[in-house]
Amino acid sequence: MDSASEFQPMPTEDDTPIVIQTQNLSKTYRTGFWLVQRVRSLSALDLTVYQGETFGLLGQNGAGKTTLLKTLLGIVRPSKGKATLLGKPLGDRKVKGRIGYLPENPYFYDYLTGWEILEFTGGLFQLPARVQKARIPELLDLVGLSVKDAKKKQLRRYSKGMLQRIGMAQALMNDPELVFLDEPMSGLDPLGRFQMREIIQSLKRQGKTIFFNSHVLSDVEKICDRVAILDKGEMICAGSLTELLGDVRSYIVKVKGGNPEILQQRLANLHFQDGLWVGVLKGEPQDFMASLRLIQAQLISINLARPSLEEFFVKQLSDRGVG
Repeated sequence: MDSASEFQPMPTEDDTPIVIQTQNLSKTYRTGFWLVQRVRSLSALDLTVYQGETFGLLGQNGAGKTTLLKTLLGIVRPSKGKATLLGKPLGDRKVKGRIGYLPENPYFYDYLTGWEILEFTGGLFQLPARVQKARIPELLDLVGLSVKDAKKKQLRRYSKGMLQRIGMAQALMNDPELVFLDEPMSGLDPLGRFQMREIIQSLKRQGKTIFFNSHVLSDVEKICDRVAILDKGEMICAGSLTELLGDVRSYIVKVKGGNPEILQQRLANLHFQDGLWVGVLKGEPQDFMASLRLIQAQLISINLARPSLEEFFVKQLSDRGVG
């Protein structure tokens, strides 16, 4: 394995600090009875995440999302490549005190209460008792758990959603700069998912960097600044939602009749299809609809040109012959 200490993050044009950067990061597992079979989980991964971003990692089961998170956290060692976390090589002990992590299926000591597990986490970070006493109620309130119940109810009596909430609270116990979330919406009902999105957005407002993966693409679309899609360990695309999906305010218009020369002034990429004029609206929808009578055209449909993240995701995998 190459030495990560030789890898330094590249400067950015606007001098926004780089929080996560990987270069040719790869991970291969040995399987089988004699450990002679090789399974590639990550392949030559180049990734950059900037300070203050909410970055979403997408992919099917087995795409390598959790492997990437565990590699960045130092739980799994990469087979090849280099990476830095908060400007330091992977596994740096001081950096570990500046990050938070919520696993997909967090495991806790069943007979501890919610309050006790947060005290235990605070102890791991060597937080003074007075800091813990002030911070624990704040975190419980943030994740929507009662202080009274957290002091009395043992974790074995928590629902899946409640465990997910206490898991989020423990991930934030050390007031981390960088938060890793593995399927944070898992096990939550619609209200719980909404509250989790609110928590993530509040962390972003505090200037924290959030890196998470999720199967709930509608949630990712609502809260992420940039996303990346993994397939069989390979990154097939990455960028902002505008870069990947297009301008959110673009509209596809279909009209019947009208003067094509006049329509060209209002619709880009104008073409004739199935007896209708089709193009991308240049101005505001209200202005265009108000002018239909003047250009002697009948509006058939007007729809957002930008696909949903789910539609984009399915298409990317379909183009690769997946599914």
